[in-house]
Amino acid sequence: MTEKNLLLEENELISLAKKVGTPFNIYDGDAIEKNAEDMKAAFSWAPAFTNFFAVKALPNINILKLLASHGFGADCSSLPELYMAREAGIPGERIMFTSNDTPDEEFQTAFEMGAILNLDDITHIASVERACGSLPSTISFRFNPGPERTGNAIIGNPVEAKYGLTRAQLLEAYSVAKEKGVKHFYLHTMVASNELNADYIVETARMLFILVKEIKEKCKVDIEAVDLGGGVGIPYRPADDRIEWSVLGERIGALYSEMIEKEGLGPLKITFECGRAITGPYGYLVSTVRHVTSKYKDYVGLDACMADLMRPALYGSYHHITVLGKSKAEKDHKYDVTGSLCENNDKFAIDRELPEIEEGDILVIHDTGAHGHAMGFNYNGKMRHAEYLKNNGKILRIRRDETYEDYIRTQLLDPVEV
Repeated sequence: MTEKNLLLEENELISLAKKVGTPFNIYDGDAIEKNAEDMKAAFSWAPAFTNFFAVKALPNINILKLLASHGFGADCSSLPELYMAREAGIPGERIMFTSNDTPDEEFQTAFEMGAILNLDDITHIASVERACGSLPSTISFRFNPGPERTGNAIIGNPVEAKYGLTRAQLLEAYSVAKEKGVKHFYLHTMVASNELNADYIVETARMLFILVKEIKEKCKVDIEAVDLGGGVGIPYRPADDRIEWSVLGERIGALYSEMIEKEGLGPLKITFECGRAITGPYGYLVSTVRHVTSKYKDYVGLDACMADLMRPALYGSYHHITVLGKSKAEKDHKYDVTGSLCENNDKFAIDRELPEIEEGDILVIHDTGAHGHAMGFNYNGKMRHAEYLKNNGKILRIRRDETYEDYIRTQLLDPVEV
């Protein structure tokens, strides 16, 4: 079970909403910092442990700076993400750039920044050489285990996934890279997303540790670092249990001792690229009720929409909802909680049991600290909204609302002939 707490008292959140206007996302920076330190402590046994925070989860430079102050790096997969990591002061050696149908100019920028190139396909060896003139001294390859593992609903079955190298391709890639002068090698995988079963993460470590030995034997290549990917889930539903960092660290540490140290394969750097598990539980979407209507069903219409949180519409995901000022009231009504897009799947909840709701009530949607604001879009001319950070006793605005001027900025009112 997971208690769904708020980052401020209910009356404080109501006051904040009235002061700054809704909707907005707010993040608990203090809780994020503690979570980051808990993760580091759990893996303190690992040589040079690093988490490359998945920038796509919460792409805000202020959040990246906060995490960088705790030694976190950045996992990037586009030019803007690379630029944000640089703006946050994260050095190249703590940036992992993972390719995925990547254009040459992005390889070149990552190379020039000194980022670790994590190649998703064996053909990308030639792409990097073409873009950069040579391979970097350090390189990583992403392994796709295919039928050896099962994925999940979010990331898909590995056999169907576009990501990563097969086992045969992986061995060939390390051999080719070694022949071309690469000196330092990483190994990476990512086979699940929002996984709440610690066994799955531990077995991923086991799979990669086995591969470390196989690569050494068959390619004469020493793997210096293993990136276990992300995929550590968070308990969106109150009935779910979180994966404790201490338990995960202890279990992977035991495997490390048995499979790496005793086999003489160490020291082996252990890294992750967790995003959701770092910031997800500590984000809250605050929204005001515009309308309460009754048709064939009862509906609560918010001033937020899919532009603010897409996961329920995209994945059918559950996000807990608190009605401020009514959190202790009996949940004796059933509503669909919706936004105002011209799409019928613009819903935050379907048939959700909640207290009786009235126009003007303020709702808090929990666990929006990852893949929330980040996935927003401008369909229907909807604007993405402000982000705030609670940290060290202060509430800081870290992103303003989008405006109409932002929306039309790239349009040419005087068309240019080409």
